[in-house]
This record gives sequence, structure tokens and C-alpha cells, in this order.
Amino acid sequence: MTTLAEKAPSRRMYRVAGVVVTVVLGAELALGWRPLTDAVAHLRTPQPGWLAAALLAELAAMQAYARMQRRLLRSAGVRVALRRHVALAYAAHSLSVTLPGGPAFSTALNYRQMRRFGASPAIASWCIALSGILSAAALAGITAFSTITANGAPDWRTLAALAVAALLATVGVRRLARHPDGLTAVTRPVLMLVNRLRRRPVDHGQDRVQSFLDQLRVARLTPGHGAAAVTFALLNWLLDAACLWLCCIAVGGGAISAGQLLLAFCAGMAAGTITIVPGGLGIIDGALILGLMAGGIGAETAIAVVVLYRLITLGFIIGVGWLSYLAIRPAPAAG
Repeated sequence: MTTLAEKAPSRRMYRVAGVVVTVVLGAELALGWRPLTDAVAHLRTPQPGWLAAALLAELAAMQAYARMQRRLLRSAGVRVALRRHVALAYAAHSLSVTLPGGPAFSTALNYRQMRRFGASPAIASWCIALSGILSAAALAGITAFSTITANGAPDWRTLAALAVAALLATVGVRRLARHPDGLTAVTRPVLMLVNRLRRRPVDHGQDRVQSFLDQLRVARLTPGHGAAAVTFALLNWLLDAACLWLCCIAVGGGAISAGQLLLAFCAGMAAGTITIVPGGLGIIDGALILGLMAGGIGAETAIAVVVLYRLITLGFIIGVGWLSYLAIRPAPAAG
């Protein structure tokens, strides 16, 4: 039974966490206020219909990511309502892009929630890792495709090689899930080395590692689930890029080819992976603006497009994400 002494630190921890998050978000707003107001000054009045379509595309992108994770968990026998996956996708995304070290907080939230969904530790870890791999591979594939087709002359041999590589990767992941014992040859020497350094018996912890690998047997990534997960991973990025394209049309800057727009989008997303600034403020925006200008859009129009796109992805989506986080996080123990 939880004592009052145990409940007090728990409540204190939630209060401290709330204060820290508020301070961090306030600092980010203060630091980014001047660039934000300067950028908004370039924003033209967007056409309402295209603006609504851009917002719907971004909502669909978030749902595609949630459906990808749902498919992976369903392949392991964990069935949860789609709305819970969607709420988790929004919350994890907001933690990832707004907090310093956000990906670590996002991963921890994903793990806790999947355990609450009923996934074992191994299945939750497997789903999180595979989600990241699929998402990164999908972005890499789209980047390669856009690079090849941006000039209107696709190299079909390169495209065929990419398709074969994707197929081999999918088959490899499926085989690993069905035969996790293959990992034993890798984990055993590593564990022996760690035990030797820590001066423990050579087989110390091997039972826990083996138990973890045994749990992976539950994951059966069938061709149907695998194909669906890959499709949703691609749709997540393509719908996000569609949001950027619809923002172009909304402010009258739609004269850019699909290949050039995808290339600009991928450059922006790639730039965001190497910045420590929450939300990639300034880094992603600059890469997107330069990419759109390279595609033939004027400077002022490119700025307006990116401001509108970022208002949707950083303003609306992250706002919904934080509300989702407040809704799904465990409540502190009552006094």
C-alpha cells in the first residue's frame, strides 16, 4: 500500500516537471519571438479552402504514423483502439520536437504507453525501434526518389535498386522477428565482455536476455502487416509534404514541380535531424526556403509558404500534442 511519504515525492515530481516544461517552452517562445514576428510579417492572407486542405493533410500525416505503429503492435497480438495510438503519436511528437533532448522523452513515453497497451518489454522496444527504422527508411527512399526525378529524367535502374533494397530490408526484419535466436550469437559475446569488465560470472544476465529474445517470438510481421506498415510510413512523409505543397497553393506559389517540392521538403527534414534547437527553429525553415527558391518560387513567397506550413506543424499540431500528453499521462497519486 502506498504511504503518504511515497505519494508526496510523486506529487512533487509532477509539479517540478510541470514547472520545467513551462520554463523551457517560455524560453523558446521568448528567444524565437522576434524571428517569428518578422516571418509572420511576410505571410499573405492564404486562401481558406487550400489552408483547410493543408491542415487536413497534416492531420492525415499524423494518423498515418499512428496507424504504422498500430500495425506493428497488431502483428504481435496487441490490439488497441486507433484513437489511443493517435493520441500517443501526437503526444510523443510534441515531446520530441519541443523539449531539449526530446527524442529521449518521446521514446520513454512511447515505451510506457505501449506497456500500458499490453505489450511486453521486448515487443514495446521492438515496435519503437522498427517504427524509427521504417520512418527513416521511408524518408531516405522519398529523398532518393525526389533527387532522381527532380530534373524530370528518372534513372529507372536506380529506382529498381532502391525497390530491391527496400524488399531485402523488409524480408530481413521479418526473418529476425520470426527467428530471434539469431541475435544470440551477437548478444552473448557482448554480454560476456560486459560481465568480464564488471567482474561478474560470464553468464550473468543471460537468462534475462534470453527471456527478452523469447518475447520477440510473439511478433509475427506477416507480409500484410509489413506492407501496411511500410505504406503508412511513406504516407506519413508524403502527406506532410502535401501539406507544404498545399501551403504553396494557398499563398499563390504553386508553380513548382512535385520533384522539386519533395526535394525541398526532404532537405528541410534532413536539416532538422542535425540541430539541437527545439523544433528545428531557423534550421528547417531556412532549408525549406532555400529549397523552394531553388524550385523557382520567389523569396517572399517562399517565406510565406514556410511560415504558413510551420504555423500548422509547429503551432496547431504541437498544441494538440501537448493536450494529448496531458490526457494520456498517468495522474499523480492522490494525497
